[in-house]
Amino acid sequence: MKHLFVGGYGPDLVTVNPDLAVIAGVAAQKASFLAPHPTLAVLYAVGEADNGLVSAYTVADGVLTPLAERSSEGSQPCHLAVHPDGEVLAVANYADGTVSLHRLDESGDFAGEPVVLRHAGSGPVAERQECSHAHQATFHDDLLHVTDLGTDEIRRYTLAGAELAPVKLPPGTGPRHLVFEGGRCHVAGELDAMVRTYDAEWNEVAAAFASDEPGTNYPSHIEVAGAFLYVGNRGPDTVSVLRADDLGKVAEVPSGGSWPRHFAVDGDTMYVANQTSNTVALLPLVNGLPGPAGETFEVAAPACVLPW
Repeated sequence: MKHLFVGGYGPDLVTVNPDLAVIAGVAAQKASFLAPHPTLAVLYAVGEADNGLVSAYTVADGVLTPLAERSSEGSQPCHLAVHPDGEVLAVANYADGTVSLHRLDESGDFAGEPVVLRHAGSGPVAERQECSHAHQATFHDDLLHVTDLGTDEIRRYTLAGAELAPVKLPPGTGPRHLVFEGGRCHVAGELDAMVRTYDAEWNEVAAAFASDEPGTNYPSHIEVAGAFLYVGNRGPDTVSVLRADDLGKVAEVPSGGSWPRHFAVDGDTMYVANQTSNTVALLPLVNGLPGPAGETFEVAAPACVLPW
């Protein structure tokens, strides 16, 4: 890790150095998710407010300098991603389900007018699925995939914004985050507390509960590293380790805080953003398995961690 950038619901987007000292910060409006440019020293952040924002910052020695800011074209943006070619950025707006596509120029600044993708629908969990809720935007095989918690779908679009047939998930899944691995896709369901694996034709080939702990669980982030799939569990306040090939349970360990909203794997360390304990925990990885938190540091309501 050169630096760790931490966004969340506090007043600042902060930079942490390898000694775990906060070395820089920039005022930000609920920067609850971050994404790096693939080739430039530019960092992007959502501004998760009713009138959503997306911001770009240049990065030099960990210091963030505002480059540009514009509307996310929706309400409460909670996720964004940059295409591997660095030419387009996608933003998922949770509250109204709108997704926006923003062209990027050679400096990483926004260029031209955004493409706005609206969606309608609902699901069986009335208090959470009353309308479309875009929760994650992910590029894969030159398509944009959007998990829609409100409609139990994975929405799919071309890079120009043309809509393809969505993938229908079991009613009440509430898909939050997904991760692609080879020709398969793993999906974390926030409402049914399940992880589901799909093959290249979107057939479900495996399913498992994200946590074995008693009580209500709201799975958050999901990530694959090596042979393992990791899932954050809010409620149990754990991170589960599953086998990526068949979702067999390997381990479940404390997250080092409360309400693990997001985590990132960097080498032999897992960084966990524990939102309600206001801490980021470092879990050492031994042969891919996380151990007890070795160190923690305080950040106000962290929601996303990005080693970069």
